[in-house]
Order: sequence, then structure tokens, then C-alpha cells
Amino acid sequence: MKTVIGYLREFYGKMALGFGIKFIGTIAELMLPFILSHVLANVIGKDVEEIIFWGALMIVCSLIACVFNVSANRMACKISRDFAENLRRDLFKKTLYLSASQTDKFTIPSLESRITTDTYNIHGFVNMMQRMGVRAPIMLIGGISITLFMDAYLSLVMIAVLPLIFATVFFISKKGVPLYDKVQKCVDNMVRVVREDYMGIRVIKALSKSGYEHRRYDKVNRALSAEEVHAGVIMGSVHPIMNILMNAGTVAVIAISSGRVQKGLSSPETIIAFMQYFTHISMSMMVVSRMFVMYTKSAASARRVGEVLDAPEEINVMAKSVCPDSENSAHIAFDNVTFSYKGKKNNLSNISFALKKGESLGIIGATGSGKSTLIKLLMRFYDVSDGAIYINGEDIRTIEKARLNAMFGSALQQDFLYADTIEENIRFGRNISHDDVVSAARIAQADGFISKFSDGYNHMLSPHGTNISGGQKQRTLISRALAGKPEILVLDDSSSALDYKTDALLRSALRENLKGTTVVTVAQRVSSVKDCDLIIVLEEGEIIGMGKHDYLMESCTPYKEISDSQMGGAFVE
Repeated sequence: MKTVIGYLREFYGKMALGFGIKFIGTIAELMLPFILSHVLANVIGKDVEEIIFWGALMIVCSLIACVFNVSANRMACKISRDFAENLRRDLFKKTLYLSASQTDKFTIPSLESRITTDTYNIHGFVNMMQRMGVRAPIMLIGGISITLFMDAYLSLVMIAVLPLIFATVFFISKKGVPLYDKVQKCVDNMVRVVREDYMGIRVIKALSKSGYEHRRYDKVNRALSAEEVHAGVIMGSVHPIMNILMNAGTVAVIAISSGRVQKGLSSPETIIAFMQYFTHISMSMMVVSRMFVMYTKSAASARRVGEVLDAPEEINVMAKSVCPDSENSAHIAFDNVTFSYKGKKNNLSNISFALKKGESLGIIGATGSGKSTLIKLLMRFYDVSDGAIYINGEDIRTIEKARLNAMFGSALQQDFLYADTIEENIRFGRNISHDDVVSAARIAQADGFISKFSDGYNHMLSPHGTNISGGQKQRTLISRALAGKPEILVLDDSSSALDYKTDALLRSALRENLKGTTVVTVAQRVSSVKDCDLIIVLEEGEIIGMGKHDYLMESCTPYKEISDSQMGGAFVE
């Protein structure tokens, strides 16, 4: 909660002004029953001028209360809006800079619900705190103070009920944070299912699994509803318990006040004003209880948001004294690299190879053999468990992030296209000219299909590029990777949707146009890697074959089996 509260610091001045305005408006509102009791006791039956004066004073107090409370509420809305905007901005920015392992830990659906639902809960509490956080305590304390002044005996009867109310609110609210934490975790699960169904809607329809997915969603939806009901019932019990206690206090005050009026110890005018103050106090207590309920939601959400904002920087730039440079002159070198995602079983073991600048590397192997993991280590999405990776002789752990990222152009398995023009999807917010965009698209064999659109490169894509084919998506993504003229081009299974002819034309264009670029290709097809200067065959995270195509055909049985099963040992260019 401290992390989130820190975002309010810049608004302290405005909040203080709003609280001051709210204070004046609330005091004016508090004066109305007191003035009324004075009018009933001392003014009625006297001069009209005096009646008009006190009546006008009540109108002025009413206007002050109205204008000042409305102004304070408007300020509160603006402050809470700006606060939530800043919080969402920094939370979203933080999610973009989380390491891959941190993203895996939080999960994408959970990060989505933290940015949306959790920030909404916090925004609501901050708004409520400013609007009622001043008014309710002032009405409560002010009302008690005035009633003590008017009739201390009756006031003490009412005050006797308050400790019971505070104890009820405290103990029930204490249980609220873990309850709403469970609710938010259920929200994460529901977001996950919705996200999966949205991403796979075409497959769901093609396999006629709409009913199955509806049942799967209904299961997480019922789980969420159950947790919400559980939390709601417990937290909702605050209001009826308070009503019982407050009504009991009211009955006690009325019963005692009737006897006091008969004995002349109090007056009807005082009782009328007293009951109005009691109503104010009751309403204030209800508001306070509501604020406690909102606080429990906000506290649970703030903890989840704070977990992300306070997440440490995992991928740090290391000192060269810790990770010294290599004497190897290779452009890319893996030196006995071992890696494990969870620290139990190695996903890659003892990987070593070297590439000169401008050479090409092909990586092939069965699903789960570690091909994509090797790419993720090269781009430093994760840090190696043992060994080292060098680019131009520098351990990548010592290279500044901006400089390291600028070296790469990548088209990965999980890449995305967003709702914008094809040109903007290729440019991707970088300072790249139209000519360079077209040039990259030509190399990637994308210019042909793009030019066929009536609006060409200004053709609008739908989210995830669902209005173009799989092969067109991949060529657009490869165009994006090429447009920045990278030092190292990484293609992770990025041509799987291309036909053999287009794939061959792509590889030929890459060889002709990227003379000085080191190309790393992960593929399922032998035809996609057979012309590489170095081919690595992976199996269960280990290299079982390394060399050129002809050498591997003779020395690596699994590689030859893959080649023969795909093309019968022959390749068509």
C-alpha cells in the first residue's frame, strides 16, 4: 500500500485544499440543526425580522454546504482520475520492462487484471476517501461534540454504542483483505480463459468446441461468483449489524429523552435537533463502514499492484570485472552454456559454438528440444545458469540493454500484429523511412501481396492480423525484423506457414541482401536451414549434431531422418 500511496504525494497540495473546502462545507451543514433548535426555542413568536435573519442564516449555511461540497467533490474526482492515470501508466510501463521469468511468474492474465480491475479498485477508494474521508469524521466528531454541548446525558447514551460499532467494523474488515485477494485471483483465471478463447476463436469454431469453451468459462465464472458472494456476505454484514446497533441507540435515546422532557431536564427543541444530529452520526458511521469495505478491496488490489511496481530489476548490466570479455573473435559465441527455467532440470546443457560476422546459423530439432530457449538466451530474455554468451567478444550481460536490443531484428513464434496499417506494423514506432519499409518487405517477399491491396501499405490490419493469411503475417513480421537493418537477424520458426517456393525465394533474398548480417534461423524444415554456414541439431537440450548440411547428412542420423522424411532426401529450389 505504501508504494501506491506514494503516487498521491504530488497531489498533497490539491488534496489539502480540497479537504479545507470540504471542512468548511461540512461545518456549515453541521450548524443547520443547531440553528434550527435555537429558532424553535428562542425565535418563534418574536419579531419577524429576527425570524428572517435566522432563516436567512440557515439558507446561507445550506448554500455554503452545497457549493463547497460540490466543489470539493469535483476536485476529488479530478485528483483521483489523475492519480489513477499515473498509476496505470507506470504499472503498464513496468510490465513492459519485467524480465521474461518475472512475466512467467505473474502471468499475462494476472498482469492484465492488475492494470484494469485492481487499479479501478484503488481509484474508487482514493475518490471515496477524498469525498467522504473528511466529511464523515467531521460529521461524526462534530455531531457528538455538539450533542454533548446540548445534552451530555443523552449524548453519552449514543456514544456507548460507538465502541461496539468500531469493533464490528475492525474485525470484519480485517478478514476482507485476504477474501478480496482470492476474488482478484479468480478474476485472473477468468481473464486467462477469455484471453485464450479470444486468441483461439477460429480453432474453437472450426472444431465445434463452442459449447466446451462455454462450460470452461462458466466454471471459472462460477468460481469467481462464489468468491465474490463469500466476500460480499462477510463484508456486507457490517451494514445490518451497524443498523441494529444504531437503531438500538436511537430507541434508547428516544426512551430516555421522553422522561427527561417530562422532568424539564431537556426541551423538545433540543430533542428535535438531537435526533437530526443522531441521523448525521448514523449516516457518518455507515459511510465509515463503507469506506472500510472499499479499503479492504483497495488494500488487496494495492498489494497486487505493488508486487509488480516493486519487482526488482532481474536483468541487470554486469561489470566486466564480473563477466570479462572473451578473446574469441567470433561475432556470436556460446561458451558451454547451460540453462534451466526452474532450476531443477536443465533445458539446455553445455551448448558451445561460434559464428563469424555475416555467417548464418540454422537450429533444428524436435519440439521441446530447446531451439527457442537458445534464441531467448541469445537475446537475453533470460540469463544463462552457467557459461557465457558473447557478441563481438563482449559478454552480453555487460552490454547496455538499449545497445544490445538494437543489435537484433527478430521474427519470433509469438510475435504479434496490431490494429494499424501494414506500414506502421513494419515500422513499429521506429524512425524508418517508407523506402526502407518497402525495401524490407521486398526482401521478405511481402511486397507482392501488399501491393495487391487497393490501399497498399496503408491497408489496415485487424488486431493480431486476422484479416490476412498466416503466410502473409509471417512475411510482414519478417519485414519488421529487416526494416531496422539489424546486425543480427533472428528468425524463430518464422517461415513455417510459407510454401516451399516462397521459403526458397526468401532464403535466396536474405543471402543476397544481408551480406554483413549474421542470421540465426530456427526451423522445423531442413530446407530452411540446409544452406546455413553452421547447423545445430538439438535433442533434449543438448547438441547431437553440428556442421554443414552435407556433413550432418553423413554423420547425424536424426538429421538425415528428418531430411528424408520431409523431402525424401531431395530439395526443390
